[in-house]
Amino acid sequence: MALSERSGDDVRELELLEVIGEDPSVRQVDLATRLDVAVGTVNWLLKRLAAKGYIRMKRIGRWQWRYLLTPSGIARKTKLAREYVHLSMNLYRTTRASAQRLLRRVRAAECKAVRLDGSPENDLLDVCRLTCLEEGIEVAKERDGNRLESLPILRVVNRELELQWPGAGETDA
Repeated sequence: MALSERSGDDVRELELLEVIGEDPSVRQVDLATRLDVAVGTVNWLLKRLAAKGYIRMKRIGRWQWRYLLTPSGIARKTKLAREYVHLSMNLYRTTRASAQRLLRRVRAAECKAVRLDGSPENDLLDVCRLTCLEEGIEVAKERDGNRLESLPILRVVNRELELQWPGAGETDA
């Protein structure tokens, strides 16, 4: 199953189990901030985890709770972490192979440098940068001025890579 096909709930569930494992007295509002979801969503997720037997909830004050991981909760956390790492490594390998394939085209065209384009938050941009380094292809900087216009662009769009050649407007995927 591709990382994009993974349920967002699995990732949230993993993070929730990790935080509870670190701090059983964590507040729901802090969990909501950490997961970037509403407090109501955290409450629903916690109740769901409790119903599945992954955590036990114990009231320790009027508005305070302690969340304890059960043995099956620890097993679930381990399984989710293992799946997440496996899927992340597959995404890394796939991205690296795509970048290598596109960079071979750049080298075949006798180009020695590319421009990288994509959202700075997209970690796959870093994978492309490292692959360029491994392949001996220079990554042009903004300060390279006019030279930039003559270079192909290795673009990261979500989880896909494409190569755009200068002037032609054509792209290779």
